[in-house]
Amino acid sequence: MVNDCVFFCRCHNLQESLLSSASGYSNYRGILNWCVVMLVLSNARLFLENIIKYGILVDPIQVVSLFLKDPYSWPAACLIIGLILHLFNLTSLLIFPSASVLTVTSITPVGGVLSLGTYTVLFLKLYSYMDSNKWCREIRQAKAKRMTRSYSSVNTNVSYPGNLTHRDMYYFIFAPTLCYQLNFPRSPRIRKRFLIRRLFEMLFLMQLLVGLIQQWMVPSVQNSMKPFQEMDFSRMVERLLKLAVPNHLIWLIFFYWFFHSSLNFVAELLQFGDREFYRDWWNSETVTYFWANWNIPVHKWCLRHFYKPMLRKGVNKFLAQTAVFLASAFFHEYLVSVPLKMFRLWAFMGMMAQVPLALFVSRFLNGNYGNAAVWISLIIGQPIAVLMYVHDYYVIHYGSTT
Repeated sequence: MVNDCVFFCRCHNLQESLLSSASGYSNYRGILNWCVVMLVLSNARLFLENIIKYGILVDPIQVVSLFLKDPYSWPAACLIIGLILHLFNLTSLLIFPSASVLTVTSITPVGGVLSLGTYTVLFLKLYSYMDSNKWCREIRQAKAKRMTRSYSSVNTNVSYPGNLTHRDMYYFIFAPTLCYQLNFPRSPRIRKRFLIRRLFEMLFLMQLLVGLIQQWMVPSVQNSMKPFQEMDFSRMVERLLKLAVPNHLIWLIFFYWFFHSSLNFVAELLQFGDREFYRDWWNSETVTYFWANWNIPVHKWCLRHFYKPMLRKGVNKFLAQTAVFLASAFFHEYLVSVPLKMFRLWAFMGMMAQVPLALFVSRFLNGNYGNAAVWISLIIGQPIAVLMYVHDYYVIHYGSTT
């Protein structure tokens, strides 16, 4: 009995000892707090020592002012930020006007075409301005003696970056060209008689265009809607041929009014020396020659900023030409479909049909036959597009063609 009591007491003491040992090693919160306090105190001492020795050196305004005083100290940042701003600006020039034309119901198709045409010209000019100055910067960094082969000359007055002024940029914006140069050819004086003749032509031909459209074009288009609605092919062809003559005459007058009278008027007013706005496109024996010579400002822009850069990157000639036609088709559709508030795949494909047509004419037709093919495509192709656009516009917006 005594042995059992002794054994029970020993077991009880052992259990209490084990419990006491377990409770003493299971909680380390005090040691962790001690480590945190010691770490804070040691770093506080170092921080206070740094403040006493050097003072407060943190000054965000000083960093910003240093960048503003010498922006060329961070050229990579400047170039990246500038590229982002240029891309945003160029994208806005195409998206914002088109969104306004599509959403604002009071904008008429004619007003929409004029607005989008203005913004498209500004888009092409600013892209050329950015691209040309980029070439100048690259050549300047390479310490080349000449700027570029395209616009360097013996009598160069301005060199990069001396051209980066508001006066130079705004002159380019209003100049009758789409390709930027550091030194444009300038005429010595403004010829007042030449300026008055061009102004008279502009006013007279504008009134003539409006009169011909109202008196001759509009009735022909209205009379063509019923055959299109009834799908009467014989009458459709008859109306198409009837519309071809006034449409082509109006196009020729518009061409002279814009490319000869208007652009020469602006060029004379700004003493702009390069007056090659078109070449002898009427003698075109191929479709490619016509597209390259009837609108020289656009052709030069496509050649300089789109076609040749693609060739330098290794793209073959045919794909580069197709890409130029694709871009041209996009902008034609952009300038017409957005103001009419409708998008037609046939119009885009009609522009792209110029590629196989150009290949066919250049391969199988030569001389006068090729020239006749070009004239036929101009005289017949345009009224087809006009009638289909007008027909679809009235069907979409008014529900019928009457």
